[in-house]
Amino acid sequence: MSKKSTSSQAIPLSNYLPNVSTIAYGCMGLGGGWNSNPTSKEDVKQANDIIELALESGINVFDHADIYTFTKAEQAFGSVLKQSPSLRDNMFIQSKCGIRFQGEGNVGRYDFSSDWVSQSVDSILQRLNTEKLDVLLLHRPDPLMNLEELVEALHSIHKQGKVDFFGVSNMNSHQIQFLQSALELPIVANQMEMSLAKLDWLNECVMVNTEGYHQSDFPAGTIEHCRMNGVQLQAWGCLGQGRFSELGHHSEHENISKTAHYVTQLADQYGVTSEAIVLAFLLRHPANIQPIIGTTNLDRIKASSRATEVRLSREEWYNLYVYSRGQALP
Repeated sequence: MSKKSTSSQAIPLSNYLPNVSTIAYGCMGLGGGWNSNPTSKEDVKQANDIIELALESGINVFDHADIYTFTKAEQAFGSVLKQSPSLRDNMFIQSKCGIRFQGEGNVGRYDFSSDWVSQSVDSILQRLNTEKLDVLLLHRPDPLMNLEELVEALHSIHKQGKVDFFGVSNMNSHQIQFLQSALELPIVANQMEMSLAKLDWLNECVMVNTEGYHQSDFPAGTIEHCRMNGVQLQAWGCLGQGRFSELGHHSEHENISKTAHYVTQLADQYGVTSEAIVLAFLLRHPANIQPIIGTTNLDRIKASSRATEVRLSREEWYNLYVYSRGQALP
């Protein structure tokens, strides 16, 4: 296990888990949808086709959460692993827990209690047909978290060989520091919404000492904390729901239309598609951001994998940023 960095250069997840891919695949779309229908043979075949294409395209990190399509995403994925156990040797699997849906007289809530986290991990492993997770992420902050109770559970899960590493999702630097203060193992990842369409992670940086600074939804200092402490930033929602593809050319919003046209121009220049350019925008940032793509379209998965071939210039990167912002930098 690598020591934490004290430099400003982020440590990629590969320092903890060798050979992980630059891009990850998010499995939220697997399992047949957010409904009560059981997973079908078609759902399993879709998962199998996506897994095979992702691996062929150099994507070997698969991101789950126990809530995705009401657990069916993990079930479909696990069915593939049951059919082809050898696939597990070629992939890194992470999942998330801590969100509980409304039901049985309770409203939707978060739960980092020892019992819930422990039983969640056991259920995840059973659904995925795997003996361990490479990474377990705590999905969203729980205001009722008891630090000592949670950490004791995480240490126990790790010692039992069920999880190698731990991370978080949607947490700020203070919350990460608080958890790390009691956790012996390093927090290796923080998954946040970051994209060319969701720019608060950048606006929080450039708007310092500027009117409107506090309008950013992204917690101040989180990027810097992760870079200084070897926490891999993972970007969910990274493709911006396709708004910068061909459809974006006809958007009524000038910033989207202008950005989409420029993305197409760059895609032609680099010989790739719009997906690769949108992801290359994230990859150009020195924080070693790991995009997590969630499309179930096989062509878009293949196209996204080519983002690693693109190295945007400083001018191109800033053009994308400012066009998408819709206003000049302060």
